[in-house]
Amino acid sequence: MSVCLCSAPSSWWAPWALIPSSRVMKNAERPLMQGPRTRPRKPIRCGEVLFAVGGWCSGDAISSVERYDPQTNEWRMVASMSKRRCGVGVSVLDDLLYAVGGHDGSSYLNSVERYDPKTNQWSSDVAPTSTCRTSVGVAVLGGFLYAVGGQDGVSCLNIVERYDPKENKWTRVASMSTRRLGVAVAVLGGFLYAVGGSDGTSPLNTVERYNPQENRWHTIAPMGTRRKHLGCAVYQDMIYAVGGRDDTTELSSAERYNPRTNQWSPVVAMTSRRSGVGLAVVNGQLMAVGGFDGTTYLKTIEVFDPDANTWRLYGGMNYRRLGGGVGVIKMTHCESHIW
Repeated sequence: MSVCLCSAPSSWWAPWALIPSSRVMKNAERPLMQGPRTRPRKPIRCGEVLFAVGGWCSGDAISSVERYDPQTNEWRMVASMSKRRCGVGVSVLDDLLYAVGGHDGSSYLNSVERYDPKTNQWSSDVAPTSTCRTSVGVAVLGGFLYAVGGQDGVSCLNIVERYDPKENKWTRVASMSTRRLGVAVAVLGGFLYAVGGSDGTSPLNTVERYNPQENRWHTIAPMGTRRKHLGCAVYQDMIYAVGGRDDTTELSSAERYNPRTNQWSPVVAMTSRRSGVGLAVVNGQLMAVGGFDGTTYLKTIEVFDPDANTWRLYGGMNYRRLGGGVGVIKMTHCESHIW
């Protein structure tokens, strides 16, 4: 649509110059004229939007991405990634969604894509990781994007590297003490936590914590249950670990870590077993997304109610997703409806 900007004719503006000053509303009089149509505009509300990225569905890796907006209670498809990615690591840095590595159904990936929710576009101009990684943990700490563990098709990895968005460069940092695929990661109190996973032989209950000031990993209290391909998130200043798989079966159990006591304690189990589950906090709610229950790929969502100590089903995605990534972006209400 073209717009023509023209100067107004004198017959339009001249009468305003002739209005007596006694008839011009004074600032002190303006409140007397306020009503429903004249109230000051409220700031645009901000809300958090959950993104579900890639995964495995119907026997193949997928590239599809969808978002959940709590303000509309709707899941909507957004632009797909350029590559199919199962076991993808996902996190948010500077309000941009990063998808790191994964497996496309035939190859292990080291490529990285970045999504801008304002334009609904993915870009592939992000430097690749130094190592191909699937079942990788990804998190943001101190303005850097960390890629933790995973597997490269030959072995499980204990390698950790971090991405500097200003330099568009990955740099290796101290390796973990244990190789971990299907590891979950979380950031709390200035530390990066690597939770569970598998060393290639068996699932792990061990946990280690990275101190960026020392560039060192330290072992902390183990979980009560061995878990690989679990979901992990920080909620109410504790780290929650849910689902995953042990030696024999998919898990519905959950537990949480208190950094003040260095102890894990059990939490009520989810309603479904979920391996390859995503876990995120959206507008103050802890949500478990998708996964695999041992028989079926899941698209259902569960929300944890800490007051009632229960999980409740909360609708579902458009796609069933095992090993998909999740990320949360805070954006204005109008931005969430641009596309």
